[in-house]
Amino acid sequence: MENEDINKNGSQPEESGTNGKPEQKVADPIQEALIYFSGVFVTLFKRLAENKKLLQVLKVTIFVVSSVMSTLFVIFFILYLVPAIQELSSGGKTVITNNPELKDDQNYKKQIGLLTRDIQRLTKKYNSYTSGQSYIVINTTDNRFFLYRNKKMIREGFCSSGSYTMLQTEGEKKWIFKTPKGKYWIQGKISSPVWRRPDWAFVEEGLPIPSADHYSRYEVGVLGDYAMSLGDGYLIHGTIYKRFLGMPVTHGCVRLNDEDLEAIFNTLNIGSKVYIF
Repeated sequence: MENEDINKNGSQPEESGTNGKPEQKVADPIQEALIYFSGVFVTLFKRLAENKKLLQVLKVTIFVVSSVMSTLFVIFFILYLVPAIQELSSGGKTVITNNPELKDDQNYKKQIGLLTRDIQRLTKKYNSYTSGQSYIVINTTDNRFFLYRNKKMIREGFCSSGSYTMLQTEGEKKWIFKTPKGKYWIQGKISSPVWRRPDWAFVEEGLPIPSADHYSRYEVGVLGDYAMSLGDGYLIHGTIYKRFLGMPVTHGCVRLNDEDLEAIFNTLNIGSKVYIF
């Protein structure tokens, strides 16, 4: 009959599947994941709230990380963004122009004239320092020398310069062992030099200072095969302490190894310029 499918309460029967059982709704995996992680975060937050010590550590960590990130951002902003903004505000890169109106400008002509005179003056000064004659440049910071001939460097290497230490006697006498800086020239050249020991050499060893012509003042073989005088007792000479080349260890003279010393001795003449800086 037609009413056989009607329930006793008057409602329609539930639709069934092929097997006669009611269909089940399929759960959304994304929604389940959100519910799961929400529960995890809530549980974690509750535990952190209960553990005050761990919560304090977390706050400090977040503060430190935020501070570091802020500092890095400021550095990045100063190093990269500020120059970029300045370049954009200035209209980009400098453009070389050949505008005839600019060349007729009086201020422009004046500036060009000043620059030309400065170039001529500096060129003349440079040529006076770097003549065609041989000269040597000594760098006391890096303890290196550079030998030039006809304005071309022909040799470079290590040397030793003043230690900048101070030696003082029980009285008021004292010595500062530094290599003088400036423009000098070779005042004398000698082969097989003999060192005449100054007063500080005896004070340094704790020995009494002998008379000016005492035999103990003269020592052979410690200055190498050659020596060149710069005046005021300063020399360019050899050394028996080759392991210290490249270091500031001398009492003011410039020390070289045997090969470099011979090359410089044969290249420089009396009057050759020596630049020390």
